[in-house]
Amino acid sequence: MKNFNGRVLFLDRSDINTDEIIPAKYLTENSKEALKPYLLEDLKLEGFNTKMLEDVSAIVTRENFGCGSSREHAPWALEVNGINVVIAVDFARIFRQNMYNCGMLAVELPAETIDMLFKKFANKPTYLETDFDGGKFIFTSGDLKEVVPFTISDFDRELVKAGGWVDYADSRY
Repeated sequence: MKNFNGRVLFLDRSDINTDEIIPAKYLTENSKEALKPYLLEDLKLEGFNTKMLEDVSAIVTRENFGCGSSREHAPWALEVNGINVVIAVDFARIFRQNMYNCGMLAVELPAETIDMLFKKFANKPTYLETDFDGGKFIFTSGDLKEVVPFTISDFDRELVKAGGWVDYADSRY
């Protein structure tokens, strides 16, 4: 199972698409590692620069994350950069499933919860601890702490535990 703990990056925008996650001009690369330097290179968000990605393990964002083209490269670019958790109000369906197929977490939380996390933590150094079996995230920043429950389907839980679809299939078929 992948690591789901670490520093959080807050991206305060809806509709971040797969072309912004990993620009199409890099889709000819033949390894995940080759995608690494280009993650979010085309993201249009005031105040954002790619140096903010250093040592990030999780992203909290708004609605419809991963919309656009149905490419596996977008989760791969996150994964190769050590970002195995994306938390949003919702996701584009194919992107969400590609995350789970890679053994990563794409967790949907109510808009009110996302709003609260932004208000409480967005401009502070924030750390995420994931209690996968207990179904909760623990956000901390200095003395601030927030425990947020989450649920995922049983099948997605099995994919994550296996490390992704390929390992899941190898163990069962």
